[in-house]
Amino acid sequence: MKIVLAGDVGGTTTRLGTFDFSGTRPQRLALRTYETRDFSGIAKMAATFVRDERIDPLSIASACFGAAGPVSNGVAQLTNTPVRVDAAEIARAIGVANVALLNDLEALAYAVPVLASDEVHVLQAGHADPEGAVAVIAAGTGLGEAALYRDSRLGGRPVAKASEGGRADFAARTDVEILVLRTLTWAHGRAAVEEVISGPGLANIHRALHAARCDAMIDFDRPDAPEMISTSAVAGQCKHCVEALDVFVGAYGAEAGNLALRTVATGGVYIGGGIAPRILPALTTGKFLSAFRAKHPFTAMLDAIPVNVILNEEAGLLGAANFCSLT
Repeated sequence: MKIVLAGDVGGTTTRLGTFDFSGTRPQRLALRTYETRDFSGIAKMAATFVRDERIDPLSIASACFGAAGPVSNGVAQLTNTPVRVDAAEIARAIGVANVALLNDLEALAYAVPVLASDEVHVLQAGHADPEGAVAVIAAGTGLGEAALYRDSRLGGRPVAKASEGGRADFAARTDVEILVLRTLTWAHGRAAVEEVISGPGLANIHRALHAARCDAMIDFDRPDAPEMISTSAVAGQCKHCVEALDVFVGAYGAEAGNLALRTVATGGVYIGGGIAPRILPALTTGKFLSAFRAKHPFTAMLDAIPVNVILNEEAGLLGAANFCSLT
């Protein structure tokens, strides 16, 4: 049995797991979820996982961690959490020589080739080009973006490319979005995409439009306020929450379309992250796809691109494990 250790390091939670990659898809053997800030570093967390699962380091062929931040020389500083991830430190802590560090959306992209049909929800069937690029976008604590290409120099092996597009400037399209843009610009000097399309971004939209007036009586100072807004909106409990989620969905669809154009994602667009599965009813109303397609003169091209929501909440971990099996 070939065993790999995989990690999905997010701004809020981190998943660690071991996988058997003897077959065509890595099979999970063990899994634990931790609060990212509960440890002084990811190396200590990984060592705790190995100890608690009673794993012999000699049985681990390699390890791969996806981290929610830019990676340089095997080190990542998480964008929205003051946590540093260092591949060399992890290697020393767990006694495994071969430890790779990817951006978390790179890792998620590597899951796409091995996702099962019941692990995705199809928003738009389209017509996938099997040789075309795949775009991956995921809103959660922040907004991540990546692309997956097939490299002819590596025999057509899929290769993911990271992006920090979530920190690019937000492009408002409507009068309502312009109001959100102005509010964020007044507060921060500029508006990044992820300050609109993310969990905190949903709360930002609500505040900008309604100054925190809410029929559902949500406390906007609570860390789970974005989840409460989306839950209230999907249930129709508060008209202000409904409007905020509508704006969020339109902006999300527009940015997914932007990414599809930037990467020419004729192989498909995959929507990951923790938010999309929770707001699936809102994503299927047509607002998301309408904004996704509204890119004249490329409307027809975008209409042909498959668009899928990733339902597997462990997809980032699966992708990190799959990266080990490909390299």
